[in-house]
Amino acid sequence: MTQDDRIRLQPFPAGGRLLKAPENFLDAQGIRTVWAEARQGRRHFIRSAFAAAAGASAAGVAQATSNPVPASGGDDNILNLPTHATTLGEGVATQPYGLPSKFEANVARRQSPGLSQTTQASVAFAPLQSLFGIVTPSGLHFERHHQGWYDIDPSRHRLMVHGADEKLVSKPHVFTMDELMRLPSVSRFHFIECGANTSIEWGNVAVPTAQYTHGMLSCSEFTGVPLKLVLDMCGVDARRGRFVLAEGGDGSAMTRTIPMSLIEGGEVLLAWGQNGEMLRPQQGYPLRLVVPGVQGVSWVKYLRRIKVGDQPFGTKDEVLGYTDLMPDGTHRQYSSLMEVKSVVTTPSGGQVLLDKGFYNISGLAWSGRGKIKRVDVSVDGGRNWREARLETPVMSKCLTRFNLDWVWDGQPALIQSRATDETGHTQATYRQLRAVRGTRSIYHNNAIQTWLVEANGEVKNVQLS
Repeated sequence: MTQDDRIRLQPFPAGGRLLKAPENFLDAQGIRTVWAEARQGRRHFIRSAFAAAAGASAAGVAQATSNPVPASGGDDNILNLPTHATTLGEGVATQPYGLPSKFEANVARRQSPGLSQTTQASVAFAPLQSLFGIVTPSGLHFERHHQGWYDIDPSRHRLMVHGADEKLVSKPHVFTMDELMRLPSVSRFHFIECGANTSIEWGNVAVPTAQYTHGMLSCSEFTGVPLKLVLDMCGVDARRGRFVLAEGGDGSAMTRTIPMSLIEGGEVLLAWGQNGEMLRPQQGYPLRLVVPGVQGVSWVKYLRRIKVGDQPFGTKDEVLGYTDLMPDGTHRQYSSLMEVKSVVTTPSGGQVLLDKGFYNISGLAWSGRGKIKRVDVSVDGGRNWREARLETPVMSKCLTRFNLDWVWDGQPALIQSRATDETGHTQATYRQLRAVRGTRSIYHNNAIQTWLVEANGEVKNVQLS
């Protein structure tokens, strides 16, 4: 009989109480400490931050156990009707735009102190450890800005399409939002990941939670018109015009080269919709580019211009920045594809397992090459692997949720996930990845993540050598 069979035979699996990761316990001094330790080759957690978090954890334990089910006798929460069962509730549309419960106020995007000098050129990380399924709520979608965000009047926003010469685009045009939104639209689910997601782990630095290790990742339903349709309307010579330049309307003049080979299949969208409503201002309202499978910097926000050319444009953000430093000192450029990757979100760093017994190991997997084919999970640091269940739907270049039943015996465990995509690519270990990429990279870290569950139930971020 397998472990899965034993779990299914139990009328109600024992255990499973999990204390959520503490929030707001990273401070600027903690960030400075961990970077200093990293430069000395040591891998420690942010001790001052975790000391502060201990109080939050203790309060959380108290809250989690302050109203437990009695070991014997009746439960007042069942025997006595609560107030909400005997009174009138709030009126319909009291909140014209719905808000989360006040009890979920800690589930929020968070900035990592010390990451950048200004809040306008920074990142807000999505709380992956608190989310379910595959869709990121628009209000929790991670943010990356180079010069802050804007709330732009859509009636004044324009998209210009033209060519590097008059023969590349025979009918250049300036589109209003009304003109674009009248065109036949499509809706598709895709993940977007910053190329620097998990970047701090290259340097053997341990940030505490999945929000800070992998939180530059989100997934939404995007609605818009295929860029190919608009280019065809403008008379693009796709035989000679093999690249387009996408330019954003923010103050940083974000520009990226997009190969025509990505556009021709119809995947690249001029998007105005996200999760059933208009884009949020933080996500590029009123118009952004959606380039599935490619790092987030290419998903240009506040999109104002498309220029067709016959060669890469070599912009500042693809020649001087967003390049991969290789061990021999050379820089790999135009490395936009997001390789296969996964992370366990429960149990994960900062959480605490309060009981021995049954737990559902859950996480996310994704690949810029297509669909996820398989996810394997290990609880002993990669010595043994079990195939996880993939929740449907499993879609191309989209987050995929996976689950695995696990009975924790109270002993230390090393939890990992390893994803394989439909092209056969599989996640590498840190040793394998560093053998090729070295240790001085910033971008495209898709190594296997390890969470240590200690005997006291605390979960920590570790790397295995």
